[in-house]
Amino acid sequence: MSQSRIKEESDRQSCWVCFATEEDDTEAAWVRPCRCRGTTKWVHQSCLQRWVDEKQKGNSTAKVACPQCNTEYIILFPKLGPVVYLMDIADRIIYKMCPFVAGGMFIGSVYWTAVTYGAVTVMQVLGHKEGLNVMERADPLFLLIGLPTIPVMLILGKMVRWEDYVLRLWRKHSAKLPLINYLWPDECSRSSRVPAETVPLSDPVSATRVLCGALILPTIATIVGKLMFGSVQSNFQRTLLGGIAFIAIKGVLKIYYKQSQYHRQANRVILDYDEDNLNAASQLPGLSPTTVSSSSSQSQ
Repeated sequence: MSQSRIKEESDRQSCWVCFATEEDDTEAAWVRPCRCRGTTKWVHQSCLQRWVDEKQKGNSTAKVACPQCNTEYIILFPKLGPVVYLMDIADRIIYKMCPFVAGGMFIGSVYWTAVTYGAVTVMQVLGHKEGLNVMERADPLFLLIGLPTIPVMLILGKMVRWEDYVLRLWRKHSAKLPLINYLWPDECSRSSRVPAETVPLSDPVSATRVLCGALILPTIATIVGKLMFGSVQSNFQRTLLGGIAFIAIKGVLKIYYKQSQYHRQANRVILDYDEDNLNAASQLPGLSPTTVSSSSSQSQ
């Protein structure tokens, strides 16, 4: 008796979406779309259609499976006419090709921007007339390949941090250089710790700074060349000397700045937490009461 009742309950049609039974709506269309058994195998056709629409989110080609047994639903579409079938194929081809076309357009835009920048740089370094004459006499294929490499080489050259190598040699052989004693009198005599250094290009701002510095270098080299080497007749030689002078002066100043910051970090001192030190720290630009108090609280 109980087994027959259980069998009747399992054969009873009940929609797992709206929980309605066949007695509630005798005209509704029912479907068994998966391998589920029992009360979860039946579902209204209209309810399942709405549920599939929610899962596909407008993409009719997306596959949908049963949330219980993970059986993929067999979805059958009406046969398309020849015109609509061709339009559907064209739409799918366009949908798949658009990312590649957009990527090609982006790469092409970057390429021609690099070509334009390279041509402007050539005219800026050699002079307007001389630069035009050189590009007119050159092979077009050579220009198409050579001009885009100008900004690339400038960026790669900017990424070479030669100041760091000089600093390493400086710090390694600082005791043998008498100039160090003049710039930092207590560097060799005072024992200092080795502070942690920041990693270069660790944030997007540093990357954009490298990009901007590399692309503006020809303009700065032209200006410095006119100011410092105005007696040189050749525009190319004047710009080249200006660029070398600018890179050298900037490198020396950067080395001096980094070494000063390194020396300052190496000789910092954490004071005792008392009222006198708090008052002294508030009056010094290098220390702050917050730094002192946070360092003291960690030590405790």
